[in-house]
Formats: sequence, structure tokens, C-alpha cells
Amino acid sequence: MILALTLAFTLPSCHRNNNVEANLEFSADTVMFDTVFTTITSSTRSFTVRNTTAAPVEVDIALAGGKQSYYSINVDGVAGTEFHGVEIPAHDSIFVFVKVNINPTDQNLPYLVTDSVMFYQKNSIQSVQLVAFGQDAHFIVPNAGSSTMPYRIIAHANEHVHWTNDKPWVIYGWAVVDSLGKLTIDPGTKVYVHHGGGIWVYRYGNIHVNGTLDEPVTITGDRLESFFANDYAQWNALWINEGNEDNLIENAIISNASYGIHLESLEEFTGNKTIINNSVIHNNQMMGIRAEGAVLEMNNCQVSNNGQYSLALMVGDFTLNHVTVANYFSQSSRKSPAVALTNNFEKTEVIGGEAVNVVYLGDANATFNNCIIYGALDNEFGTGTKSGAELNYTFHNCIVRKDSIQNSHFINCFNANPKFITTYGQNYNIEETSPAVDAGMEGLGITTDILGRLRNGVPDIGAYEYYPIPEEKTRKL
Repeated sequence: MILALTLAFTLPSCHRNNNVEANLEFSADTVMFDTVFTTITSSTRSFTVRNTTAAPVEVDIALAGGKQSYYSINVDGVAGTEFHGVEIPAHDSIFVFVKVNINPTDQNLPYLVTDSVMFYQKNSIQSVQLVAFGQDAHFIVPNAGSSTMPYRIIAHANEHVHWTNDKPWVIYGWAVVDSLGKLTIDPGTKVYVHHGGGIWVYRYGNIHVNGTLDEPVTITGDRLESFFANDYAQWNALWINEGNEDNLIENAIISNASYGIHLESLEEFTGNKTIINNSVIHNNQMMGIRAEGAVLEMNNCQVSNNGQYSLALMVGDFTLNHVTVANYFSQSSRKSPAVALTNNFEKTEVIGGEAVNVVYLGDANATFNNCIIYGALDNEFGTGTKSGAELNYTFHNCIVRKDSIQNSHFINCFNANPKFITTYGQNYNIEETSPAVDAGMEGLGITTDILGRLRNGVPDIGAYEYYPIPEEKTRKL
């Protein structure tokens, strides 16, 4: 749908006190907004209007669409749709601020919304074009009165809910899968979460994210303007508690959260798995995955560029096969290793009316097969232990950036640059000369890589099998 706005708009006549006219200069001839969800006001854009003459000029300014426009403007601090006799001093400028708010429609695909800001002088008309791509969406908004932790239950007990890919899902607050509820997210579904919110799979709830190679599921923040791409804390987390049924995350791209995925047993350790296959968890402010008292299995995954740990594995059982952990986070100085494994964790609890830190102990068991753990620090794997619980881990055929891997925990492992295509562009395919090529162990039963390519012969280490293919053939993040 294209919203066509006529330029035959005319202002009521006005009487100017001077006859000076100027060919106004604009800092932009088009103000462009990226995708804006319907009913959500966009961020503000602005442009300047400069009078290049040696005398002041007066100009009438208006939105071509008038009061029916999806846009709103503010001229030097005054909001409105039309302005008469705006004076621009000699060799000076004024600011025009613009927002767009797109109303819901029945159309599911992105559509174009245009308008113009018109500048009228006695004998001339100039304009600045306004362009936005709007999109209708399913909105999840909190229940009234849930201000402490705003939420809405999207799947009640014994209710199985499907999120389809007919249009995006936009979450305000927390979208909660209640106990014994289940959420299935279909291939190609896009989920956008507003600041501070997330998806919460409450204890004994269940989630299946069923993306495919060609139609991955995307979970990210709801600000799609390009300059928000580096805002790595747009939303909170995909938070999953204990339950009786395994959770599955398949072909998902999860980004721009505080914690990409947070696995946490609230009251008891039930032993159900969270299985993550062929997925990318990247660009998160704190951690890619934070697991406390959980069972986690990962196959063919990339976990990259997180502000603290990419993987914080604390108490539980963890199996990682063909996982590439690459941490080159550059927005702040990172001191935490890319992967940490501990047999304890702390939680803040209210006891006797006071908030206290409680330390939980439990065995931690981890196996890493054909994995890459690399990044900008000299040591990208660390452990933490307390007496009273065991800590067991083994690396088989892995590349690990660590000062010492000469012990029984590391079997056929080495510390060497894996030679990613580019760390700056986050393309963690490996080059032909990478030491990861043909260095993996066989027998894991994983016959393809994260991009669906056959693992030919002896498998390569990491999520990506080496193939001499053009960059445009790689997964776009």
C-alpha cells in the first residue's frame, strides 16, 4: 500500500512584512525512517532550513498531508501542521523536527508511507520529502496494574499457543508462558521486544522455536532504525525456568538483549534440557547465554560479541558440539572470559524482609566437542569452584584461547588463531588455511553445519564447515 499525498495543498493567504525571498538550503532533501511499527511513534528526525541571504525572510511551512498526515512536525520548538510567517534571520537556520506514527491496517507486508514538508514563499515552493516503511504487527501489552513487573500471560496452563509469521510480534513488558503452557514459534516469525521486556517461560512451561535454515526465527529489539543496531541492551532476555519437557530452539537469531537466553531453575532442578540447534546468539550487552542449574545442549551454534561472558555455565550439565564462541565485543572493556564454568552461583533473595545474596552449590559437568572458543583476551575460558560440589569438564578437538591447555581436560586441543573471515563484520566462517579445517573428531552424528552444508570427510572445528563460497551466500545477521 502506498499512501499518496497530493502536493496541491495551499495555505490561507498571509501578509508578509517584507518582499525578500531566498532559495532555502536544507540539510537533507529526504528524511528517511526505517521500518516503524504501526501505532508506535518513531524516534525523532530533524533537518535544518538555512537562509543564505543577507536579509531575514519569512516563510510559511506545512505538512502536505495536513492534519490527516501520519507525520507530525515541530518548527523551532512549536508543534503543529502549518506555520505562518516563520522568520529565518539572515545567514541563519531553523530546525524542523519530524515524527511518524502509522495507523494499523489489514496489510501484513511492509508498506510505504510518504509526505512532504512544504516551504511557501511569495513566488516559490520548496519541499523536503518524508519517507517511512510501516508494518502492522501483533502487539503483546501488559495487563493493567502489573507495573512492578509488567506482563501478560500468552499461554495459560494446558494451553498451546502458536505464533505464526503472518506479521511480526511486538512485546511490551514480559510475554509469559505460564506453568503447563506451551508456546510454539513458527518458521520465519519475527519477534521484537520493547525496552525492558522479554519472553518468560515460567517453571513447567515450555517453548519450541521452530525456525528453518531458509526461514529463521528472529528475536531482537523493536527499534529497527539503523543507528539502534549497536544498542546491545534493547530488551531483557528469553528467560526459561525448569520444567518436565525439553525446550527446543532451532534456527533462531537472538540479539540486542541484556541476556540473550537466561536458563534458571527457580525452585528445583528437574533435569529437562534446553536444546539449541543451528542458532546465532550475538550482540548482547551482558551475556549470550546465562545458565544457572540447567541442562543445555548446543549443536552448530554461534555465540558472539557479548559484553561479559558469551556463555556463563553455572551448575548443571552442558554439552556443546560444533559451537563457535567468538567474543570481540568493542563497546566497552571486557574482562570476563568468553566462556565461564562454575559449580556455584549467587542469587539475591529476600529473607526476613531484607535482600541478601545466597550462594548455591551444585555439580557442574561440561563437554565441548569440536568447538572454537576465541576472542580478544588471552584467556577466553575460565572456571570457578567452591568446596562441596564437583566441577568436571572435557574438551575434545577444540580451539581454545587459553594460556595453558596442556592437561587432561583438553584432548587434541590447541590454542591457535581460527582465522575467521572477518571479526569486524561478524562473519565467523573460517578461511581455507584455518587450523580448524579437518581437525574435528568424528562420530558426533552432526552431518551438516550451521548453514546446512555437508560436513565432508573429517569435520571442521566450529559451527562452520569451510567452503569456498561467496560471502553473500553466508547467513545474514
